[in-house]
Amino acid sequence: MGAGSSTEAEREPLLTPSRADNNTQPVNGRVFRRRWLVLTLFSLLGLLQGMVWNFWGPIQNSAVHAYGFTKADIAVLVLWGPLGFVPWLLFMWLLDKKGLRASLLLSAFLMLLGSAIRSIPIADDHVKRWLIHGGQLLNGLAGPTIMSAGPFLSTTWFAPDQRATATAVATLFCYLGGAAAFLVGPLVVPAPNGARLAAAVSSSSIRDRIQLVMYAEMAAIAVLFAAVLLYFPSRPPVPPSVAAASQRLSYRSSICRLLSNLRFLMIALAYAVPTGVIAGWSGVLDMILTPAKVSQVVDAGWIGFWSTVGGCVFGVAMARFADSIRGMLKLILVLMLAGASLTSTWFTLTCLSHVTHLPSTAATLYTSCILVGIFINSSVPIFFELFIETVYPVPEGITCGVVTFLGNLVTGLLLLFLTFHSTELSWLNWCLTGSCLFSLVLILFFRESYDRLYLDVFVSV
Repeated sequence: MGAGSSTEAEREPLLTPSRADNNTQPVNGRVFRRRWLVLTLFSLLGLLQGMVWNFWGPIQNSAVHAYGFTKADIAVLVLWGPLGFVPWLLFMWLLDKKGLRASLLLSAFLMLLGSAIRSIPIADDHVKRWLIHGGQLLNGLAGPTIMSAGPFLSTTWFAPDQRATATAVATLFCYLGGAAAFLVGPLVVPAPNGARLAAAVSSSSIRDRIQLVMYAEMAAIAVLFAAVLLYFPSRPPVPPSVAAASQRLSYRSSICRLLSNLRFLMIALAYAVPTGVIAGWSGVLDMILTPAKVSQVVDAGWIGFWSTVGGCVFGVAMARFADSIRGMLKLILVLMLAGASLTSTWFTLTCLSHVTHLPSTAATLYTSCILVGIFINSSVPIFFELFIETVYPVPEGITCGVVTFLGNLVTGLLLLFLTFHSTELSWLNWCLTGSCLFSLVLILFFRESYDRLYLDVFVSV
């Protein structure tokens, strides 16, 4: 059990399909076209959850002007996302016992309720502030399922040669939603960055634009909630692979095994530290770039947008590569984290141009920030696949629930510290660089194994 891979004796009982029926087809011979619809609905919910979570960071100047928010208020609004992971054990239990449909319906309902609460039109700024905070918290409570269940969906619905790709799409759409917030918010909501613009744009007009975006997000979530309610099966009639049909450890045994597996804890830290730091860092990117004379309307929004979009596109491409050439997950992660370490160092030194005398132009800020997002965000689905291979037969939802909780714990601690030290933010850039180097060292010493791949390749043959 502990730090080593599973033995032959441990694998043997798992070869019995969960539905013992002599009339069923072979467990590794059937996929259904509806899997793409299931993946689309799940991914779109992740997109909207990410948009709602990251709504306030890119328009923090507008929120200050319209609602009287402080920088600490913006940090707390972003912090509600990680705090939504506090009851993660409950959501992972629901996913393990009731399946993906029940878990996703609950998450979609929480998102809908949260978007409705924060959209209530009230003139009282004090009450409105509490409604906005409550809505962000409810949206954060949807995070444990939305951010953790992607690998469970890919194993349940997709063949082994499509699993990493499906995992990448399902998990990275949350990040794509955060990137969309960088684009939609600053383009729709006026930003009072300059004195002349502040005089021309009234507080009420900014509030109206913010309210319009919140109404639009609520309507989109309502449509997706109805779609999931009408059609979203928990699993296909026939499993697509041996691993999908195999028996898994119980909920309690899974938690015990994860906590006692040193290799898993090692790679979990390698994932949680850089992804947790960059989540908090990107959530307040506008505040970080303000000293560099980057405007909310143009540069800050586009830098945040392309850094995350680049990571999503590159992540799907690398996942497709991992599906084509199996057993290369560690090597891919080493290359990604080495790139993240170099580019984050470049970005940090560029922001300190008054000390390092490096050119701090729009081109260098764009390039370094975008590359940081590409390397770190694209590593997420690769990490998820390696987690599952390392601790199989622990269920995918429980495994990814633990690591996403750790990542959000890092983000929460970072943002909590930010609420007390929000004046000068160069330390946040150094945290990003240090987290990438820390993760790279852990991956270099990690010993990989592929227990789930063993079942699908050798046992099925």
